[in-house]
Amino acid sequence: MPALQQLKLVIRLELRSHGDVPIWRVEVPGPQITKDPAGDARLDVSVSRPHFNELAKDGQLKDWVDAYERGHVKVTGEAAVVKLIGNVIERQLARAR
Repeated sequence: MPALQQLKLVIRLELRSHGDVPIWRVEVPGPQITKDPAGDARLDVSVSRPHFNELAKDGQLKDWVDAYERGHVKVTGEAAVVKLIGNVIERQLARAR
């Protein structure tokens, strides 16, 4: 999303699966992705591996929002960052209508 291009952010991405739960460090802009516990993350995103694969392949912003609202994607972290990203997503969806 263009409104978030200037935001420097580290995200801890947890991809839940049967047994193993790999943790990825996603740094934006970029993105730069490494398999790292991301101790400096300001945002934590948790999603099951099958849902992530589906969303990463064909998902549009509205699909990610739908997955979040249904509880398939969980987002926690610094309240101000979560609120900022939520506001930007709401505005983007409103423009798309």
